[in-house]
Amino acid sequence: MRAALKVVMAATFAMPAAAALAKSPDCASWPTNMALVHLKNAGLIDIPSVLEAQTKAVRLASERIGKDLYQQVYDITFHTKDGKTIEVVTNSQASSEECSMSGVEIYVVSTKIGGSAGQPSDGTTKK
Repeated sequence: MRAALKVVMAATFAMPAAAALAKSPDCASWPTNMALVHLKNAGLIDIPSVLEAQTKAVRLASERIGKDLYQQVYDITFHTKDGKTIEVVTNSQASSEECSMSGVEIYVVSTKIGGSAGQPSDGTTKK
């Protein structure tokens, strides 16, 4: 009985750690916030003009590169009150404990070509 209880307790305490490692963390806020700061510093966006509710971050990839470490790539689109749209792709590392395991590399998407590229990402509108 005592041995069975130890096994059940060990399994119970091990499950949350195993579950945390099994799923890639959702860390969209870290690269989104860092991208916004870098865009502001580069003079590409005015933070008060950003329509936060319309900001969209889509995780393109999340690859496990360590015990609890993931390389993550996000496509983030910002919209401003004056109708401007700025799209970036970010690359950073995250864990289940901390989204900011590395700095964030930020690439501004200037033009989409091919596929269903419909709109350029430089703030202009295709008519």
